[in-house]
Amino acid sequence: MGDRDVTLENLEVVIVSGMSGAGRTESMRVFEDLGYYCVDNLPPVLIGSLIDMYRAHGVEGKPAKLAFVCDARTGDFFEAMHTELESLKDKGVNYRIVFLDADDEKLISRYKSSRRRHPLCGDGATISRGIARERDVLFELKQAATFVIDTTNLLPAELRAKLHELFSDGSPAQGLSVTVYSFGFKHGAPADADVVIDVRFLPNPYYESRLKYLTGLDQPVRDYVLYNEETEKFLRRWEALLDCVMPGYVSEGKQQLAIAVGCTGGQHRSVALAEVTGDYLSSKGYRVSVAHRDLKLAVRGDGSVTVANVSESAND
Repeated sequence: MGDRDVTLENLEVVIVSGMSGAGRTESMRVFEDLGYYCVDNLPPVLIGSLIDMYRAHGVEGKPAKLAFVCDARTGDFFEAMHTELESLKDKGVNYRIVFLDADDEKLISRYKSSRRRHPLCGDGATISRGIARERDVLFELKQAATFVIDTTNLLPAELRAKLHELFSDGSPAQGLSVTVYSFGFKHGAPADADVVIDVRFLPNPYYESRLKYLTGLDQPVRDYVLYNEETEKFLRRWEALLDCVMPGYVSEGKQQLAIAVGCTGGQHRSVALAEVTGDYLSSKGYRVSVAHRDLKLAVRGDGSVTVANVSESAND
């Protein structure tokens, strides 16, 4: 939290509502990934209080981004929604309402597959009756919605893409956080990587006496690794592969991706190529951080192990 108050001009408020089973939970995951402070199942009477709190204690230098789910689950509390929206207008709060809907048949199918009870069926009513009740409760809010999204025929990834299109400040690629890190196979294969590339087939600087005790962060090693015919051929194909798979991860709605580049010791080839890979993805608009898992185990000229001067870079 910062010291400066959040003004109405930089305050972003999104109210998510709609039919149970239409995708509210998935939507809130998207808003969390987009940097919104999210509250699920918030009684409408508390919207103003939470906004006032953020106006007094905003994140300095950044607009406050709030997303609330307000729906029929709050029962009698939901009756205050219309009054609360009028109050927000009077205060000059710039809010948008996202209403998620789907046809009754699809909602019934989703509830049956999830085996969850509809929130308005507590008295033993059928799912169909619960849906009808919910439509009555939410009718006015749907009419006031900024966006009505019908998820009847949408896959979760398509809903995520739609919300990114409406609310993301950057390109779709910016919604994917990519970590590229180097490692050494002799220290163990990575367990958390989504993509692993083995570069042990490339010429190894370790066998060059002048390069043995340097790392892939040093220019002589980078030049040795990068400027030879084998590496240049590999990089052309490696970048073509990234160009092929990365848009697929974005369209799938993946939020985090770890790419591991491995050589024998994690000191020379993998370090240089992890840096190059990070630079390439950054140039394509992805949010990239680069780290070197095993560089701290680099060997000095006297044969001892030292903690190398390793920096993690974030390419925004």
